[in-house]
Amino acid sequence: MKILVTGVNGQLGHDVVNEAVRCGHEVIGSDITDSYNGIEEHSAVAHTAYVRMDITDSVTVADILQNISPDVVIHCAAWTAVDMAEEENYRQTVYDVNYHGTENIALACKKIHAKLIYISTDYVFDGTGTQPWKADCKHFAPQNVYGDSKLQGELAVSSLLDNYFIVRIAWVFGINGKNFVRTMLNVGKKFDTVKVVNDQIGTPTYTFDLARLLIAMCSSDRYGYYHATNEGGYISWYDFTCEIYRQANYPTKVIPVTTEEYGLAKARRPKNSRLDRSKLTENGFTALPHWKDAVSRYMKEIK
Repeated sequence: MKILVTGVNGQLGHDVVNEAVRCGHEVIGSDITDSYNGIEEHSAVAHTAYVRMDITDSVTVADILQNISPDVVIHCAAWTAVDMAEEENYRQTVYDVNYHGTENIALACKKIHAKLIYISTDYVFDGTGTQPWKADCKHFAPQNVYGDSKLQGELAVSSLLDNYFIVRIAWVFGINGKNFVRTMLNVGKKFDTVKVVNDQIGTPTYTFDLARLLIAMCSSDRYGYYHATNEGGYISWYDFTCEIYRQANYPTKVIPVTTEEYGLAKARRPKNSRLDRSKLTENGFTALPHWKDAVSRYMKEIK
């Protein structure tokens, strides 16, 4: 199977390419840079075919996909700087990438009859309440620019294609980039105590585990919306931090605070990021491992 992966300079795209290569697929990576610029150690990405592609350029996207003619496109490329997205001078770029860029990918996939796997986010919901969001829930009410731009990307995919997967994830961490685990490990080295919010609830997603699911989806026709985070129930960022420090044997004291006590960021964060993952196993996909196990494996990778 021939698979084109966008956003390979990021955490998820990097792991998706590695997994696709491991499974024996023909893989082409793409991103906005002239060449792959992520980590190269133990990485198949650095030795895989690569094409520069600006997803906001509809003509270029159409030409590249026509030339490559992939069976599946796994669309990981996105603007993910959530707070920066709120700034007036960046907003148009955010929509150009997350909405129009995704629309360009979907249109090109339609033309060549390729399957599309689009990576979305819990931020498409309003983040209120305590009930987990079902994968097929359509009560969208994003509370920030990033969430709205990703929702527009979802709507573009679902309106243009039949053969698609929209996979929502949350609290992502992976070896190829910055993330919450790395940040808290660095903070824990410098300070005796840290304050972390305890009223935003969700579940982490390890890109290594998610990549395996996405490659499995390439061979499936059980299309639609899915939620995919690691197993292990729902936790707060405070709980997440405590487990990171426990596994790292850090003596750092973690103090729980509310979002209001911590201080408001430019972008509103959802307090309810609980994603119901049940549709995955109902449709025959393997659930991702427990998030504590994922943290353990990840920390061994970054030592």
